[in-house]
Amino acid sequence: MTAGRRALGARGEALAARWYEAHGYTVLSRNWRCRDGELDLVLGRRGALVFCEVKTRSSTAYGTPAEAVTRTKQLRLRRLAVRWLDEHEARPASLRFDVACVMGSTVEVIESAF
Repeated sequence: MTAGRRALGARGEALAARWYEAHGYTVLSRNWRCRDGELDLVLGRRGALVFCEVKTRSSTAYGTPAEAVTRTKQLRLRRLAVRWLDEHEARPASLRFDVACVMGSTVEVIESAF
């Protein structure tokens, strides 16, 4: 991955984290990694736990950000969420998987995306 793409992704994740914080969420983990992959954001609010995949694009030339979250990616994120829950011994009242789509400075969050 090029430095430019890495910077674009980091900027998108920062914008998404700020969006969640502005909506009353607490960021519990950012870029949590294990040998199976990475979770971009893990957030909490009032007993709910949200695992958010952030997709940042500079254009739609290769599709929209949400289109990049394929069924294979969804299954991987679910497995990673189980690993995160085990490691943190968390037992939230509810779980949700969101996708944050970032284009420029616009953040659109698809709650319960899958």
